[in-house]
Amino acid sequence: MYEIIRPFGFRFFPSLGCLGLPRSRDKQAMTWKINPAAAALRDQGFEVTVSIDEDTRRSFAEAEAERVERAEARAERFDERAGRAGANSKALHASAHRLADSIPFGQPILIGHHSERRARRDQERIHNTTGKAIAEGERSSYWAGRAAASGSYEQFRNNPRRTLRRLEKLRGDLRRVKRWQKGQSADGYTRDVSNPDTVAELNRRHEELTEEITYWEELIKKAEEDGFKVWSKADFKKGDFVRRGGTWFEVLRVNAKSLTIPHIHNGVGERVVRASGIKVVDWTWLLTYDEVFGRSSAEEIEAALAAAAPQ
Repeated sequence: MYEIIRPFGFRFFPSLGCLGLPRSRDKQAMTWKINPAAAALRDQGFEVTVSIDEDTRRSFAEAEAERVERAEARAERFDERAGRAGANSKALHASAHRLADSIPFGQPILIGHHSERRARRDQERIHNTTGKAIAEGERSSYWAGRAAASGSYEQFRNNPRRTLRRLEKLRGDLRRVKRWQKGQSADGYTRDVSNPDTVAELNRRHEELTEEITYWEELIKKAEEDGFKVWSKADFKKGDFVRRGGTWFEVLRVNAKSLTIPHIHNGVGERVVRASGIKVVDWTWLLTYDEVFGRSSAEEIEAALAAAAPQ
């Protein structure tokens, strides 16, 4: 059965003990994969019944909490694997060193001597054991990296700047759904709102997006309470300076979602980049507000440069 539906994206989930579609939980059923897979099974003589429940799902907060919990479990599991591989590598290196230490320093293999066979056997064992030790060391590094990545999942996922970018996309998705619900076009597409199934699908998507947006907005609110600054058009005017990384760029234009600045290639190795005196690229760059790390007026920048100048 698995070989029949695998081409449609199905795979086996050991933790659930069943076949399924990756990244499909708590989302709209992927009927464009489910129905062709069901048809392929029927063609092979299987009796197939497709039953879809679109209304029973976890809340986004519950799903997110489980994702974090699973990431923590993966981190612990990978850390154990890294530890075992590291211990194996250490033991194998020690074994190889013991074999090497038993051979007098600089002792060559005596061709034709009764010791030649043993010497060659020891040489091969040292080589093989060292190779295994190196391989175990590489495995330890691999699993340690996986453990670190899984351990930092929540921090990565909840990073405020990344969350702002995620919110921008989600709000765009919600605007499109709202337009479709009104029978209007969005991104060149319309949906048939005379079809009850389409209406139900759009209603579910509206609810899901609203719930997820609320979740991430609460996270941003908490980040602001902890000192994170959410920058916007209201914070800047033309002629100000904005910090990107370690460089201050002059603001050429203030837009609704971004700032127009001199091209960032001009900032390599520079503390301040002005519109005048461009040395590298005479183009501009759109810096979105989630990439902003600070603001200064032109006067403040001049004062800071004067204070840093040699006396």
